[in-house]
Amino acid sequence: MQTADENQTAKANLVSALKAFLREEQVTTNQTILELHSKDESYHTPSLPDIVVFPMTADEVSGIMKLAQQYQVPVVPFGVGSSLEGHAIPYEHGITVDFTLMNKVLEVREDDFLVKVQPGVTRSQLNKELKKYGLFFPVDPGADATLGGMAATNASGTTSVKYGVMRDQVLDLEVVLADGEMIHTGSMAAKSSSGYHLNGLFVGSEGTLGCFTELTLKVYGIPEFTMAGRAIFKTVDDAVGAVVGILQAGIPIARVELVDEESIHQVNLFSETSYKVQPTLFLEFHGNEAGLQQDVNFMKDIVADFNCDGIEFETDNAARNQLWEARHNLAYAFVHGNPGKKLMVTDVCVPISELAGAVNHARQGLRTLGLTGGLTGHVGDGNFHALLMLDLNNQEEIKKAEQFNELIVMYALERGGTCTGEHGVGIGKQKYQEKEHGKALLVMEKIKAVLDPNCILNPNKIVKTKGQ
Repeated sequence: MQTADENQTAKANLVSALKAFLREEQVTTNQTILELHSKDESYHTPSLPDIVVFPMTADEVSGIMKLAQQYQVPVVPFGVGSSLEGHAIPYEHGITVDFTLMNKVLEVREDDFLVKVQPGVTRSQLNKELKKYGLFFPVDPGADATLGGMAATNASGTTSVKYGVMRDQVLDLEVVLADGEMIHTGSMAAKSSSGYHLNGLFVGSEGTLGCFTELTLKVYGIPEFTMAGRAIFKTVDDAVGAVVGILQAGIPIARVELVDEESIHQVNLFSETSYKVQPTLFLEFHGNEAGLQQDVNFMKDIVADFNCDGIEFETDNAARNQLWEARHNLAYAFVHGNPGKKLMVTDVCVPISELAGAVNHARQGLRTLGLTGGLTGHVGDGNFHALLMLDLNNQEEIKKAEQFNELIVMYALERGGTCTGEHGVGIGKQKYQEKEHGKALLVMEKIKAVLDPNCILNPNKIVKTKGQ
């Protein structure tokens, strides 16, 4: 084991080597910058990296990885730090690779409905560029995350019921492996039956198997007409039942979000709305005007069978944006309404038939434990979130939050669900991996060992690093 002096010498040598390879301003040990890269949006304990680097090209990322191997130090990729389970927190210190400077939209192939981007491009930046071509990228996790980070966590969001999740959009990745080698995981073809499905392996790998330096993504035509609305129900069971009915009828719904009573209350306080405080579905439909009107009329008949207390639709762009801003600002509404507390957001995903029971079970858990929080979810795919407000100085409250998290995870797993539908594993959901995957977790560990034998890529995330 190295002494403290030997560690400092090794660190100084690595910094010198990185500065010799990159520009000096691309390498920093500035305390403020280190602190910015020591945390994400989660409640997990921060941890400082030793060094932060800002590459501009894939070749630079490759060189950084080769130096990391030479000096045997961990490497953690970093987008904008919007993750929610501690994915980018460098608990083993080492090098944090910030992809801020790799933020170019490289190519828009409008006839192929494809775009090539660097990993630091954000969702809103991409959609601003695509709008010029009458196109858009559908995956909407709420935060203005980077595309690289979204692929790393297999992000989804409000539109997943129609367009799918991040894994469904990725056709090819350029990946720098642990030894500095670069590979491509796919092609620009719409489909392929050739070889193992490496896109599926690397998307959702959370920086544990490689660093993404380029992404080829599917994009879509901007819908001719969009309608959004709110449907109010007496119970969560009614609301979820209505969603199942809509999906079974084949109505092409683009978004369907459940917001519970407590969350509606917080929305009203924060957004100065006057929505009825009952379980509510936020809905959106994409298509042509005549067809959508028929779909909406059919949908109204369906929700009436599930005790819908009222439904209102908006076609005006400003009113529609206000509706979805209220939903997207839900987390900030809870933060604003609970000053001095920290937001903890967790998620699980269950088969849709189990969703109403899962949400009711979660609400009962909040009451029993005496926690402040709301429940909301992408009910079209069985994914829901719990938003808890915690005093991080109150250990009893933190313990209750951990109890609650375990409560909803175990409920989901016992019903054929998953511990996380979109936030990812990171550090927060790692302890549930064996319970969820069983012997398949051993296969994941073997894959990690082959691709990263020295365990320098985001160590101890998703799978435990042996001997640590």
